Amino acid sequence: MQPDALHTDERAIEGLPIRLVIALIVGVASLGVMMNTLGGIQALGVTELDVQPEPEVIAPGSTDVTVTVVGPEGDQISNATVVAKSGTARLDPVATAKTNATGMATLSIEPELGNNQEEGIVKLSVKPPAGSQYADKRENTEILVVRGGGA
Repeated sequence: MQPDALHTDERAIEGLPIRLVIALIVGVASLGVMMNTLGGIQALGVTELDVQPEPEVIAPGSTDVTVTVVGPEGDQISNATVVAKSGTARLDPVATAKTNATGMATLSIEPELGNNQEEGIVKLSVKPPAGSQYADKRENTEILVVRGGGA
């Protein structure tokens, strides 16, 4: 074959075995189905957590908030770490506490609102107990901070 003959050769994949192409397509499709199945099995064992703060509405300034960590059935989760951090209300520093045997933790927080800001929120998240089937991927109940308010 002459060097210029490669540019004019239109046989392209004539020499490529079609069985190899079919095997590759079937293999990729099978791998996708298997990965989806394995991902679904792993997700079945994970239980989402939520929090129940008390009080849910507070005023700016130093406040103790009791937070109960619960599963989807309302069961209380012990040894979880609750984290309070700034939302639209400023919280410095971040507050953390570990839940006791009854799933309750007490956070000492001191939220602040900006000038001309009448309300804001403090966000709560949970680090589940190590080695558990729990997760905290969805948003949790938040604490509302209201100027001149509080429950």
